[in-house]
Amino acid sequence: MKKRLATVTALALTAMMAFTGCGGGNEAAESGAENASENPAGSAVELTLGTGGTTGTYYAVGGTMSTVLNNVMENVSLKVVSTGASKANILDIDDKVSDIAIVQNDVMYYAYNGTDLFAEDGAITSFSAVAGVYNETCQIIAAPGISSIADLKGKTVNVGDAGSGVEFNATQILAAYGIDINKDITKVNGSFGDAADSIKDGKIDAAFITAGAPTTAVVDLAISKDINLLAIDDEHADALIADYPFYTKTVIPGATYACVPDDVQTLSVRATLIVDNELSDDTVYELTKALFENKDALASSNAKFAELDPNAAVQGISVPFHPGAEKYFKEIGVLS
Repeated sequence: MKKRLATVTALALTAMMAFTGCGGGNEAAESGAENASENPAGSAVELTLGTGGTTGTYYAVGGTMSTVLNNVMENVSLKVVSTGASKANILDIDDKVSDIAIVQNDVMYYAYNGTDLFAEDGAITSFSAVAGVYNETCQIIAAPGISSIADLKGKTVNVGDAGSGVEFNATQILAAYGIDINKDITKVNGSFGDAADSIKDGKIDAAFITAGAPTTAVVDLAISKDINLLAIDDEHADALIADYPFYTKTVIPGATYACVPDDVQTLSVRATLIVDNELSDDTVYELTKALFENKDALASSNAKFAELDPNAAVQGISVPFHPGAEKYFKEIGVLS
C-alpha cells in the first residue's frame, strides 16, 4: 500500500441533511476523514463513511444514511465525514482512514484495474462493492443547431475539469463516435457552472456533465437559453457498455429541462457504496439489509434514495461484491 497524505478534520452529521447540489462525485474536499474506531464492547461498531464536499450530493446522501440507519441498525453506526469524493474515498479506504464510502462506479473500476485516474497510483483492490444507489447521468448539452454527438467534431466542447471522471466519460463517448478528444474538438476544461455559462454566452458549443438529472446548472441554463440534449443511440451505447462495463443505459425524461420536451437516451454511471474488504460479513450484511428495508424513510429525506432498487443496485458493478452484501442479494433473489 502506498503512503499517502490524508487530511484528518472530520465533520460528523447528527441532524437530517437537506439535499443540496449536484455531481457530488466531483466536489472538492472541505476536509478529510479520520480513523474509524469501535465503540466499547456491547455497543455498535462505528464505521467512518467518506462522502464528498460539504455542499455536495454525496455529503447529503451520507447524512441521510447516518440519520436514518443509525436508528434502525443494532450493531452498526455510521459517522459521516467530508472528503474529496470518489478518488479520495478509495484512497482513504486503502489507507484505513475510512471504512465505507460513496464513489462513482467508473472511478472504482479505474482503481481496481489501475487505469485512467489510477494509472499513477496503480491497482487498488482493498475495497468491495455494497450496492449502486443512484444514477449519475452523462448529459451532453449542446447549443441549438447541434443535434447529434457526431456533430461535435470541429466544435468547442467543455469536457469537465482536467483529469476528472467527466473528462474520461467524454473521452470514451466521443471515441465511440470516431472523435478524438485531443484532435477533433477544441477541448475546454471547467466546472459544470463554467460550462453552462459558456454555452449561454456562446463561448462553447457543447458540454459534458456527469451528474444526477436534473442538474442545477443545466436547469438554470435551459430557462434562459434553448439547448439540446444529445442522445446516445443503442448501437453506440451497447458498444460502450461492452468496453466499459460500469455504464448503464438511462433515459432522461422529457421536460426534465424546460426546452427539452422529449425523452433522451444516454448512459449513466452509478453512485455506489463500497466498503473495506476487512469489514466482517455480518456488519456489511446488516448495513445492506437496513439500506434496502428502509428505502421509504431514506427517500422521504433525500430524493436520491427514490432510485434505490435492489435489481438496479447490482447493475454496472464491475468489482466484486463484499460477501456480506452478496449474501443479502442472494437472499432476496437478485443474485444467484
